[in-house]
Amino acid sequence: MKSFLKIMLFCILVLIGFVGYANFGIPQVKPAPPPTEEKLDLGNMTMDQFIALGEKVFNGKGTCTLCHNNVGKRAPMLDGAGEEAVANSAPLRLKDPRYKGKATTPEEYIRESMKEPSAFVVATFGSDGDTKSPMPNVTTGSIGMSEAEVDAVIAFLQNKAGSEVTVKIPVGAPPSAEGGAAAPAAPAKTPEEVIAKFGCGACHKIGKEEGALGPDLTHIGKSRNEAYLRKGILDPDADIAKNCPGAPCSPGMMPADLGTKMTGSELEMLVQYLVKSK
Repeated sequence: MKSFLKIMLFCILVLIGFVGYANFGIPQVKPAPPPTEEKLDLGNMTMDQFIALGEKVFNGKGTCTLCHNNVGKRAPMLDGAGEEAVANSAPLRLKDPRYKGKATTPEEYIRESMKEPSAFVVATFGSDGDTKSPMPNVTTGSIGMSEAEVDAVIAFLQNKAGSEVTVKIPVGAPPSAEGGAAAPAAPAKTPEEVIAKFGCGACHKIGKEEGALGPDLTHIGKSRNEAYLRKGILDPDADIAKNCPGAPCSPGMMPADLGTKMTGSELEMLVQYLVKSK
């Protein structure tokens, strides 16, 4: 009996020690705070500052360079000079028989291509015979660019191409009920809504989406468990897939801030959906 009590006491002391070390000895991981919407003082902004804003959005929030780069060649370059620049090639694309949009000017074409990318798909960069673009609408989902940011990116692309900057700095936009800040998107209620909200199908083949830039996730649950999938969403560069369709996968291809944008329920819904995709 005494031996039993000694063993129990020892186990209790070990447990107390373990709990204490786990709570006070191991550094706590604190998630980064959610991104805040940048307040734009458009009324006092010069065109040079507006163009600089467009460059910042292009390389940052817009995540444009994840695909539009010279490394993976997953999408055409947009910010170059000469005929290859989108601002200069727009007039020819508007006359292309494959064009099915409604734009009439290069500025309208660039804006349309950001919101309705399948209106014209550059040859070899789409699916279904280059009729469907893998690019999402940049004003929705996890990108969520504002109209002012879209205009700023257009100004940046036109300036970078050496063409006339025709876009105007928007002024007098009516403030929202919250004093100008965009209302946060409502939490998704189903895995399909999570996929749509965060634009997963823009790169991945998942559910009914046919993205062709990242790894196929249709049956990912056969080879990966919950922990791996959860980490892959929160820290995508920790373990990069060896091959993506058409080109090697590379660091930075997948946004690393989904953990600050998704709610806990959205993350778990997506993880459970993926692990059951067998």
